[in-house]
Amino acid sequence: MNIQMIGIDHTTAPVEIREKFSFTTKVQAALMEQAAALPGVLGVILLSTCNRTELWVHCRPDVEPPLCDCICQIAGTGTEQYRDRFRSRRGEEAVAYLFGMTSGLRSQIFGEDQILTQVKEALDKARTALHTDTVLEVLFRMAITAAKKVKTGMQTATADTGAVGYCLEKLRGEGYDFTGRRCLVIGNGKMGKLAAQALRQTGAHVTVTVRQYRSGVVEIPVDCERIDYGRRMELLPDCDMVVSATTSPNTTMKYEDVSAAVWKPGLIFLDLAVPRDIDPRIAELSGVRLFDIDSFHAPQSEERTRMEEEAQAVLAQQIQEFLTWYDCRDRIPMTNELAEKCAVDFLVRVEPAIRQTHLDSEAASALRVQLEDAAKKHFRRLLFAVRDEAGAAAFRQCLDAVEKFYDQA
Repeated sequence: MNIQMIGIDHTTAPVEIREKFSFTTKVQAALMEQAAALPGVLGVILLSTCNRTELWVHCRPDVEPPLCDCICQIAGTGTEQYRDRFRSRRGEEAVAYLFGMTSGLRSQIFGEDQILTQVKEALDKARTALHTDTVLEVLFRMAITAAKKVKTGMQTATADTGAVGYCLEKLRGEGYDFTGRRCLVIGNGKMGKLAAQALRQTGAHVTVTVRQYRSGVVEIPVDCERIDYGRRMELLPDCDMVVSATTSPNTTMKYEDVSAAVWKPGLIFLDLAVPRDIDPRIAELSGVRLFDIDSFHAPQSEERTRMEEEAQAVLAQQIQEFLTWYDCRDRIPMTNELAEKCAVDFLVRVEPAIRQTHLDSEAASALRVQLEDAAKKHFRRLLFAVRDEAGAAAFRQCLDAVEKFYDQA
């Protein structure tokens, strides 16, 4: 099984290194294109979030594509300088990692739901660009399905809002009262909207920045005010908190601008972006607190250990189903061929009953088509049930037995 991945995440590198490998949508597309062109690569999927950048490939046997070189080259960095920050996995290890990661077990905020959406989006992007293949398509779809099963039985306090909710909860745990606080949220994308909604639910007064050049109607979260992005510094003196969560590589809060401004004592800056939106030097200013995506970590606990063990039990079965599918995928054409024979055999047996219905020729033909389709689907479902429940060996044995039956008929 030549499924390979290489990635950098919050466990191997701090945000100041991860942001070097956080790519714009255009660069992500170029990276997938470049990886797909490597000799022996059959399929590519790129996962890029604030906490991880991972390149997944399915290759021909014995192919070892230079994935780290590929990522570092497009990032404009030296491979050797950052090679030890990347982790590579292949085969069953990579499969197990993907299932666990998609379920939120490898997230900085344990059990958060956003990673599931991000994995779906990564699959959709690769599919739209025609870079995925059958193996990666099935692998990611089954990982997503498995994650949903895990989520059904595992609920954590910050599952819905992920990093945003966890950051606000930690501040609340320190005694910070959001009620009536004036908060500026920079960025009206997915993360910005989540931040604005979460702040409103705490009772804060929220203003969201909007870019002037955007055409059409710009939606902002309910009960939030809006201000042009270019006027954001005008609002700073009245702010108790500034949250920045854009996908732009540009700095939204510069040290020079903030140091020259007036602000309230205890002003909090919360940078949820990768690459970072807020100049890290702002943390040096008196009376200011700056947090970034790495500032909040969920500690290990007995409850977390228990939930992880329960999740792994669910995932073990789902992983085995994928491995069985992979082992049996060469028999899919044979399964379809036998399903055709089964349907033909079935139609021969029900033909007398069809004639007794006295249907006109058009209706009778339509009924035959429906019955043939139903017979093929039912046959395949039975065989795949054997595969999933009894394993690859039993599946192959059943196929051989059915083939022998029709050869002798």
